[in-house]
Amino acid sequence: MAKLHFYYSAMNAGKSTTLLQSSYNYQERGMETLIFAPDFDDRYGVGKIVSRIGLEAEAILFSKSTDFFKAVSDTLRKGSNIKCVLVDEAQFLTRQQVMQLCKVADELNIPVLAYGLRSDFQAEPFEGSIYLLALADQLIELKTICHCGKKAIMNMRIDEQGHPVREGKQIEIGGNERYVAVCRKHFWA
Repeated sequence: MAKLHFYYSAMNAGKSTTLLQSSYNYQERGMETLIFAPDFDDRYGVGKIVSRIGLEAEAILFSKSTDFFKAVSDTLRKGSNIKCVLVDEAQFLTRQQVMQLCKVADELNIPVLAYGLRSDFQAEPFEGSIYLLALADQLIELKTICHCGKKAIMNMRIDEQGHPVREGKQIEIGGNERYVAVCRKHFWA
């Protein structure tokens, strides 16, 4: 029986790298994967997932209106040999989309590997993460470290001078120039 897996971590723990490696492992064995990425993250080009270490792959873009169950079902009807569905930046999913991914695993018997953050720069959970934490069959924490050497579990948004930013929109796309993974102690410091 297929499962819904949620790989979560703070920023810069290697989520995209792990996703790309998982997809490669399936493809190396002749099995197709469907890779999804949010439509508003165009840091590395539209329709691409790129890891910080240089791995990349094409992705199907998703928005708040994407129906994952329909997208996977339609692809299967066209004769694809899909053996795994992978979702990058899964924190941006809606509750309904997490339910659709549950259906992909339960009804289509296709494993779903979702990768995302638990919380934002204000220590508030994302909608997708709340429901993935509640509904995933398996929770896997990918670890990274704070500058002090402790496990980093928080995502600190920083300004151009490296100072913490405590207010603003929940979603602001950025990389190392905008976010730092830190331990809880340094998040509140």
